Amino acid sequence: MARSTLSRIFHPFSFGRHMFQTLKELFDSFTAPFSPEASPAERAHSVQLAAAVLLVEVVRADAAMDAAERDAMVRALRERFTLTDDEIERLVELAVDTAKTAYDYQRFTGNLNDHFTQPQKIELVEAMWQVAYADARLDENEMHAISKVAGLLHVTHGEYIAAKMRAKEAASL
Repeated sequence: MARSTLSRIFHPFSFGRHMFQTLKELFDSFTAPFSPEASPAERAHSVQLAAAVLLVEVVRADAAMDAAERDAMVRALRERFTLTDDEIERLVELAVDTAKTAYDYQRFTGNLNDHFTQPQKIELVEAMWQVAYADARLDENEMHAISKVAGLLHVTHGEYIAAKMRAKEAASL
C-alpha cells in the first residue's frame, strides 16, 4: 500500500496511535538505564516505575490481582509520588507489563538504592506488606518476594519486621 493510502486509513485513529507512541516513549524512558544526560523527570519516572514494579511483584506472587490489592498499590503510589490519577493508572499498567518480562529484581532495586533514602526504602517495604495484606490472605510467595526485595534494598531485618508489623496493624489483622 502506498504511504498516502496508509495515512488515510490510520488518520481516524491518529489519537490512539499518538497515545500508543506516548506510552511507548514513557516505557522506554522508564526502562532505559540512567545516563548522565538523563533529565530529572526521566530519573523520577524510572524510580517511580521501579517502585511500582516491585509492588506489582507482590500481587503477581499471589496469582491474581484483586480490587483490594490494586487499591492498596494505587494508594501506595499516590502517597509516595506526586502524580495525577491518569499518571498513576498509566504507571500501574506499565508496571504490570514490565513485571511480566522482568527476570529479576536487581535492576529495580539498584535504581531505588541509588535514589531512595533508607526511610524511603523502608516505606516501600511497608507498602509491599500493605499490598500483601490487602486481600486478608498472606501468601508464602508474597512473603518471599518482599523478603528478597528488602534484602536487595539493604533494609535490615529489624526494619523489615517493623514495616511488616505496621502494615499488619494498619490492615487490622
